[in-house]
Amino acid sequence: MRPEVEAFVAAGSLPDWEAGEEVIDRRVKQLEAISAPVTPDEAEALAACFGPDDCYGVAWSLLHLIETSPGPTPSVAPPGTDADEWHRTLWNRWGNHGHTDEDLTR
Repeated sequence: MRPEVEAFVAAGSLPDWEAGEEVIDRRVKQLEAISAPVTPDEAEALAACFGPDDCYGVAWSLLHLIETSPGPTPSVAPPGTDADEWHRTLWNRWGNHGHTDEDLTR
């Protein structure tokens, strides 16, 4: 995994809307330091970095970066009833290929 991806992942989840401007700016700069495409392993690690909201659009940039991963998509478990918006979005966009409706009800 590239150092810039490791740094982003090590910083944890994206902050919420109540975070200070300097915190959000730092995360944006970390995200912008990651060049596309990302590897499947990097995409899987980055997928764990979503926060509680869209962080003023930063979460959408993260999602689009994850989607640059070539080849097989990282494993994404079907979202449970308590899954957040980002888990559901990833599942709907690239995680549910090859699964049946029965898989979604487990």
